[in-house]
Amino acid sequence: MKGIANRWRSCLFGVVAVAALVVGYQSLHAVPAAARTEAARDLAVADPASVGVSAKRLERLDAGMQAMVDDGKLAGVVTMLARHGKVVFTDTVGRLDAGKGDPVELDSIFRIFSMTKPVVGTALMMLHEEGRWQLDDPVSRFIPEFADLEVYAGVDDDGVMQVEPVERGRRITMRDLMRHTAGLGYVLNPRHPVNRAIIDGRVLDTGAPLETMIDKLVQIPLLSQPGTEWAYSISVDVQGYLVEAISGQPLDEFLQERIFGPLGMVDTAFHVPPDKMHRLAARHTPGPDGELMAPPGGAQAPNAPLAGPSGGGGLYGTAPDYLRFAQMLLNGGELDGVRLLAPRSVELMAANHLTDAQQATYRRPGQGWGLNFSVVTDGPMSGESWSTGSYYWIGIAGTWFWVDPAEDLTFVGMIQNNGGAINEVQRLSRSLVYQAVVGD
Repeated sequence: MKGIANRWRSCLFGVVAVAALVVGYQSLHAVPAAARTEAARDLAVADPASVGVSAKRLERLDAGMQAMVDDGKLAGVVTMLARHGKVVFTDTVGRLDAGKGDPVELDSIFRIFSMTKPVVGTALMMLHEEGRWQLDDPVSRFIPEFADLEVYAGVDDDGVMQVEPVERGRRITMRDLMRHTAGLGYVLNPRHPVNRAIIDGRVLDTGAPLETMIDKLVQIPLLSQPGTEWAYSISVDVQGYLVEAISGQPLDEFLQERIFGPLGMVDTAFHVPPDKMHRLAARHTPGPDGELMAPPGGAQAPNAPLAGPSGGGGLYGTAPDYLRFAQMLLNGGELDGVRLLAPRSVELMAANHLTDAQQATYRRPGQGWGLNFSVVTDGPMSGESWSTGSYYWIGIAGTWFWVDPAEDLTFVGMIQNNGGAINEVQRLSRSLVYQAVVGD
């Protein structure tokens, strides 16, 4: 895969080239002009120097992404950087499918997996702003069966799970769901009996309504007592159900009507329509010889709305779409005159909600957990270049983003890969972004 020829690739060192690319995308998928009331932070393309970013130093970021593709570590990658509300870097490198010729482009579609979680958290916070729920409400207020859950207590000699009751005074709260301290299991560690039960029971079955997911989930014990430890979990899929239960709307319709439509996120959904499938990136895995391999059938995605969309990982979207979402958060809940959240709600989401005891189980130095994403509590201690107060999350196929309020920047990266290249490209991007930030 070395030396991939990419017929369509752009990086913002000459503003004119990228302006044509990004503005062209926006002209096709524009937010109504009447909504564009705050031009200063509208994600228009700008000269990097005008917002304190070195165009010369951005060449290192471009070269770094190109090298990841040339070295056969990634099939393709899209990256975008905005500072002070202006787009100053856009780069597309590589192919949608390592075995085919179609290049990655700015409007290429990726499954963003767990980057769905901040979107669903935003939906839930919108309902919080309407007074529909409070952080310390018990989840059983909306899902009565959550009052009767049991907790895993090991297995007997026959391998049968043993359970114990939830300790007196403990209950799963809405805050627990959003900071992953509810004690719920997930699908990422199939060796644990609780997680195995979630997998074998097909709890996350997108072909069934979300209510069916809840009916199955409440039959499975918790991994641990509520509130005692941080464990990445199915809780955001439960949040997706709660958006439906509290709002009275299906999750996909709520997100489209209240978030994607207002923000102009024209390519973000739980499915990819047939007329957009040619833009979909395939997910790659290193083969026995290290060569990247795509699925035999190429890129795959549902082509129609799902009965049970996954609030924890089901969305597909583009880098420009997600940059609009991230910039909305950085702006304190508003973009292009459209306000989704109050600034205080975004602050609440980006605060560390872990107690000292829970923090000890998170095991990421310099980081804590907010409401549906990780937050940087000590930038230098985290071992990364980002500022204290930054927040971020990733998708299991390698998509990533972060928001840095101190430097007033946000970054989005899109790949579809398994393996160690995920961590490598994400860490590399942060080093190369911050070395290019040289002033205000």
